[in-house]
Amino acid sequence: MPRNPPPDPFSLAVVVFDRISPFHLSVPCVVFEARPDLGVPPYRLRICAAEPGPLRTSAGFSIATRHGLRSLAQAATIIVPSWRDPLERPPEPLLEALRRAHARGARLVGLCLGAFVLAEAGLLDGRPATTHWHWAERFARRYPKVRLDADVLYVDDGDLVTSAGTAAGIDCCLHLLRTQCGAEVANAVARRMVVQPHRQGGQSQFIEQPVRNAPAEDPFDGALAWAAAHLDLPHSVDALAERARMSRRTFTRRFRRVTGTTVWTWLLQQRLTLAQRLLETSELPVDHVATLAGFGSAVSLRLHFRQALRTSPSAYRRTFQGS
Repeated sequence: MPRNPPPDPFSLAVVVFDRISPFHLSVPCVVFEARPDLGVPPYRLRICAAEPGPLRTSAGFSIATRHGLRSLAQAATIIVPSWRDPLERPPEPLLEALRRAHARGARLVGLCLGAFVLAEAGLLDGRPATTHWHWAERFARRYPKVRLDADVLYVDDGDLVTSAGTAAGIDCCLHLLRTQCGAEVANAVARRMVVQPHRQGGQSQFIEQPVRNAPAEDPFDGALAWAAAHLDLPHSVDALAERARMSRRTFTRRFRRVTGTTVWTWLLQQRLTLAQRLLETSELPVDHVATLAGFGSAVSLRLHFRQALRTSPSAYRRTFQGS
């Protein structure tokens, strides 16, 4: 008996429902909009209604779409951009459509309160996930089998991805674009949207301000900008604190408050990002990439790549230079 062909990897469905927030709906639509000038491939994006329309938005206007839940069967990635009320159980037809999609291998994404929808479908049981911090305690009580991490921006667990609220949905969608199309494309889209190019999912939901990309009058910002521009050099907390004209204790406290993470985690994220860009855009040998990115050796680079990205530097290069 012939099998149905697998969905186009660039086929994407976004679930829309009555009283949806226009902002939440717009996030995946903007990030995955076909933009050849930025290198974004022609995503086949469909807005799929979970309920009969026309559908009202929280802003007072209505949305009409010609696609329903049946179109979810044709998507490689399905995004639930939010949910109107975490106290309301989503319609059973939507939950069943998501279960079927997951069973056939689709990647499901729950942005903000969309994590409630995936959890209600039973898909997050035993899996790591996050959601908006304001609703995290209620989420944990309602879905005790889910391994909730309420402190991070998003959680990528392969076929199931969840994010925190509002702006974290942008970070999560840029992350998805990055994993499929590479850092240069995702950074180009972020620049066009005038948002931070890349924030790791493990970063805290509570961040004082994004780190500037260039030295400023504040010695703290200048120290971080200098470190980011010299990743091939070894860095210690004491040396960075001295450059920022602070005590070690004051520096580490402010670093956590500003970036939402530790110095060592931030440096690793910066180095991985640089290594990804070099692998995508150059023919430099892997050991040279490792040196320039501050990993010291190809062995160390491969180890961190495997842990963070579940692939090897060579395989990563083949994927993105090939596409």
